[in-house]
Amino acid sequence: MEFGIIIAIVLAILIITTLSRLIRIVPQNEAFIVQRLGKYSHTIEAGIHILVPFIDRVAYKHSLKEFAIDVPSQQAITKDNVSLGIDGVLYLKVMDPKRASYGVANLQFAITQLAQTSMRAEIGKLSLDETFESREHINGNITAAIDAASEAWGTKVLRYEVKDISPPSSILDEMEKQMGAERERRVAVTTSEGYRVAQTNEAEGDKQAKILRAQGEAEAVLIEARARAESISVIAEAIKNGGDSAVAQQLSEQYINAFANLAKEGTVTLIPTDSSDVSSVVSKAFTAFDSLKKNMESR
Repeated sequence: MEFGIIIAIVLAILIITTLSRLIRIVPQNEAFIVQRLGKYSHTIEAGIHILVPFIDRVAYKHSLKEFAIDVPSQQAITKDNVSLGIDGVLYLKVMDPKRASYGVANLQFAITQLAQTSMRAEIGKLSLDETFESREHINGNITAAIDAASEAWGTKVLRYEVKDISPPSSILDEMEKQMGAERERRVAVTTSEGYRVAQTNEAEGDKQAKILRAQGEAEAVLIEARARAESISVIAEAIKNGGDSAVAQQLSEQYINAFANLAKEGTVTLIPTDSSDVSSVVSKAFTAFDSLKKNMESR
């Protein structure tokens, strides 16, 4: 009885083992490499597959999804002999599972070493300043180099990204000093430019003010001259229209006011010899007016 139970257990184990070797289910976005009697037979992809038990076996399993490989930090020498610590990350995808299985013993190790070698070679072509300014250029060249070399391994390198560039501390100090000097230079240039603009604006303002003052004075002189010319024209017209007595009276008043102002403002008073006789003053005013009128009529 016990012997029959043992036989039943052994048969169950054999059946389960046989079924596990007979039926293989491949998940989505994966590929299995099947060997028959130790030799490559075929590649099975997502779905259920029937294998020959004890003859066929799954030797390699590959994910067909894009995956990333971290490239450890390493030292690289630039064209101007500066040692930099550089690390990165590589994105790739298995395109041919057969070549990825038999083309290289350890795919990720080989890809990592190839990435480091390509990165050192690319950094050696550039100066220190160019390594900071040309990250996209570096990434593109390294991607192309790795992709060309790894094609025989059935992989497609999609992109490479430099994560960090670490110069020596002495270089960092010099770069900080350079940046400080550049900031000071920009401040000095901005200050001098502002001073120049202010001086230019001030000079331009003085120029415009002088021009406006000159224009104002010229216009004032012109207006005064026009006013005097109009007053003279009015006086001349009045003389022609018979305003002799009015003009003579105005001349007499101006003559008397002139002597009155001299008496108020000056320390020495000038008095005409015949100032006691007002009629003589008026007579002289009329005489002067008649002379002026004759001169105007003669013209």
